[in-house]
Amino acid sequence: MTKAPFQIFQPDPAGLASAAALLQAGGLVSFPTETVYGLGADARDDKAVAGIYAAKGRPSFNPLIVHLASLQEAENLCVFNDQAQRLAGAFWPGALTLVLPLKPNAGISKLVTAGLQTLAVRVPDHPVAQGLLRAFAGPVAAPSANPSGRVSPTTAVHVVDGLSHKINGLIDGGACAVGLESTIVSCVAQPSLLRAGGIPVEALEACLGAPLSRPSDPATPVAPGQLASHYAPKGTVRLNAVDIHKDEVLLGFGPVEATLNLSPSGDLTEAAARLFDCLHKLDAIGAEKIAVSPIPEEGLGRAINDRLRRAAAPR
Repeated sequence: MTKAPFQIFQPDPAGLASAAALLQAGGLVSFPTETVYGLGADARDDKAVAGIYAAKGRPSFNPLIVHLASLQEAENLCVFNDQAQRLAGAFWPGALTLVLPLKPNAGISKLVTAGLQTLAVRVPDHPVAQGLLRAFAGPVAAPSANPSGRVSPTTAVHVVDGLSHKINGLIDGGACAVGLESTIVSCVAQPSLLRAGGIPVEALEACLGAPLSRPSDPATPVAPGQLASHYAPKGTVRLNAVDIHKDEVLLGFGPVEATLNLSPSGDLTEAAARLFDCLHKLDAIGAEKIAVSPIPEEGLGRAINDRLRRAAAPR
């Protein structure tokens, strides 16, 4: 689709219908989920999916998540084993992505899967996302709506600042409640954790009654969020900072004096919801060196630390 004037849609039936029509015409539309804002395109349309990679500057070997309105729609595209059924039944709709074997003739663009025989699928738990998916009535490929490698967007303003000159539309649904991308679990064989995210690993393992394996990040990603450098602000990032250097600003956690604080009370849910917005704000004030307070490696802290380690990685 040729670049038309950028449109902002309201999250009402008329706005959702217009946004769905734009997707059906091969356009790129950003929409809110409970995790972050996604950049959506028809997952069956090679040209539209190629537009996602072009708009984000995303490497074409990095696969995309397909968003669907229901488990039944996901079952039409993928093969579910018992563990996948159990996880989907417990956590969908919600912040869980499952990587599953792709059914033959599913009709999904090979650009979505990066040529793999698996597909990452999710049923989002957000009324605007659900409304768009039902209006569109098909699979929507949607990575986070930000330039590749930069901080993920949790508000419509973040999307406008990063991509409005490269995409066709945006549904303004307010701030995202979870604020971290989905947890990704592969159920191709035994369940394995590919990316920590909005659902704590402990909850997934309790559901399965067994621990998730934790493979190291592959050289070629099999799911989103596995690139070493990702989620990065413009400034450099130093983790687990107790003593702050005079040329640094502090992104705090807990009862510390800081330029910005993820959660003064030490609440990991609040910290997860605020992480990307705080990184955007540090960009806005021109922070060149960012120190980050230690964050517990438990519950949502695992996902927060995963994003921060990738933000701090060499670029």
